[in-house]
Amino acid sequence: MAMTEKETTSAGALVPYDPAQLQRDETTVSKGFWAKLRLTLGKAPFLEDATAAYYCARDPETPLPVKATLMAALAYFVLPSDMIPDFIAGLGFTDDATVLFATLGLVSNHVRGRHRLRAKKALLRLGLKKTAA
Repeated sequence: MAMTEKETTSAGALVPYDPAQLQRDETTVSKGFWAKLRLTLGKAPFLEDATAAYYCARDPETPLPVKATLMAALAYFVLPSDMIPDFIAGLGFTDDATVLFATLGLVSNHVRGRHRLRAKKALLRLGLKKTAA
């Protein structure tokens, strides 16, 4: 799938992406993201960032290469088998956090205030966050 000039310019070094891999990652994230958030409550301090990344990746205004990059990071978070298994106390989510924060560093200008606000509201609504602060 060819990208538009706008997508190439705004995505920078994130091009090209693999549409088939994006589809697989979207399926993984769609099936497991919210359940994984519930399982990680109190164990992973980056839930709000992960949720903001989720909303950015699902935003129709986000360029496809950025969506692909975010979906890949979110799929890594969702999958139970990764470099450091999540059940290992103290270390289990360090690789997930590293992947997520590295990805957010690459695409931070695409994660907007509206994505962060939706993330806060969703976590509050689901009882995964105690206050709006």
